[in-house]
Amino acid sequence: MAQFGWAYVNCSSSGGTSAAGPSGSLQFMTASGQGSTTGSVKLTFHEGSGLMTLTGSLRVSGSITASHYHIENVTQIDVSGSTFFGNTNDDRHVRTGSLEVVQADGTPLLHVTNSNGMVNVRGFAGRYTIVSSATATASVPSYIIGVRHTDNVEILIPSASTYGSGAILVVKDEVTDRGGTNIRLTASVGYLIDNTVEYILTGSMPAISLYSNGANWFVF
Repeated sequence: MAQFGWAYVNCSSSGGTSAAGPSGSLQFMTASGQGSTTGSVKLTFHEGSGLMTLTGSLRVSGSITASHYHIENVTQIDVSGSTFFGNTNDDRHVRTGSLEVVQADGTPLLHVTNSNGMVNVRGFAGRYTIVSSATATASVPSYIIGVRHTDNVEILIPSASTYGSGAILVVKDEVTDRGGTNIRLTASVGYLIDNTVEYILTGSMPAISLYSNGANWFVF
């Protein structure tokens, strides 16, 4: 016959094994087999609030799933494997203080210093877009535009407000011999590039760097 261990908490009956511990404490075996159970104030469940409280350390082998995590006074988290934050495009993750990203050997890759607002990166690469046709539109978040079309090219520069203030856009002619053709940059309706509606690049492999102040584009 199968044997079942029973925990009688605040029970007047004397049947089964004895139970001890403070009210609301979860029972655990004090010995293997048919031993007595007891509880501790360090592991309790409050039925009215639905709150389970653990004082001390917890080791989990497996997964933990919860709708919300509230973690306080964390000094170090050791994690092996990948970690994922968020599951929708409108998720927002906020950190207070400085941030550092390093390789396994400690080589720094990214460092954000809270005291002076500086961001240091080991290497940087912006989005690179190739233009291989006569017309093109720079799209957010284009950063470097390389023109490979050998004939005349017209590139529409989106509104400065779409890119936002502080945005940078670089256009470079990658054709070694343009043969008298040019690259024409045209501002969107209602916007300007250095106080003009268009900018024309001519000559041998020219380039131009633009920045946005949120209202217009400027050459620098």
